[in-house]
Amino acid sequence: MIQPVGFRYNEQTAVSNYYQQLMEELTPTRAQENALQEFNDFVDKLRAKGVNVVVISDSNDSDTPDSIFPNNWVSFHRNAVVGLYPMCAENRRNERREDILETLVDDYGFQIEEIKDFTEFEEHDKFLEGTGSMILDRENKLCYAAISIRTDEQAVIHFCDEFGYEPVCFTANQDVNGERLAIYHTNVMMCVANDFAIVCLDSIDEPEERQKVKDYLTRTGKEIIEISEVQKHRFAGNMLQVMGDQPYLVMSKSAHESLTDSQVASIEKNCPIISSSLDTIEASGGGSARCMMAEIFLPKA
Repeated sequence: MIQPVGFRYNEQTAVSNYYQQLMEELTPTRAQENALQEFNDFVDKLRAKGVNVVVISDSNDSDTPDSIFPNNWVSFHRNAVVGLYPMCAENRRNERREDILETLVDDYGFQIEEIKDFTEFEEHDKFLEGTGSMILDRENKLCYAAISIRTDEQAVIHFCDEFGYEPVCFTANQDVNGERLAIYHTNVMMCVANDFAIVCLDSIDEPEERQKVKDYLTRTGKEIIEISEVQKHRFAGNMLQVMGDQPYLVMSKSAHESLTDSQVASIEKNCPIISSSLDTIEASGGGSARCMMAEIFLPKA
């Protein structure tokens, strides 16, 4: 997780991220102060449940208002391979830092044997923003991807070829000023955990694509917990299952409060919930709990 030093509303990402809100009363200084408090509180809650959180501070060397969302530029895999990803917003490309990978090896004892670099797609205006764009079912080697300006299908297929995943591509939309427009990241509309999946099927307008996603989830033994488009807008799809002293499902307070009693019961029969207030991060950054965590599957040396 990356501790922010210059968090603020990012005009470059707002073009395709309809979750971002420009709040006139929130100065950049106050946005950073609020985000830092929310970040620290979130980390404390994770650590209190036994989750091993590696915190690295952002750098002041460049303008990286969205560095708090590291899962978009990097992914870590059990075979000691790292993926680096092409980013749509130019100021987000500065988030990719080689020194972070060096720190994981030198200070934390993780092994990195190979780096698969997909960033050349940027030269062709094609993008694939990590595990924001792709929901990886690592056990069943499936890659769920909602195609959008930030999730190029050709790049998805190239990732799957390199890492041995089967692509499950579809289009997911949301209402924006009376239009149905593509959801910018797959991880705001679905989450795949060990035994269940949370998904906003209503956002998949094409019936055949919707059925395809359901079939893959069912075939791999996942209980499907459906959320509404209203719940999705409160980041109820932006969740991640993590391992602490036991498995937990992590989400924001807003997402947690949007769930019905029945949905909470369905989740908690599988694992407890950890939630934390991320109001400023969600409003200004347009991302939530899952976006803030780049899970590390690398082996230890």
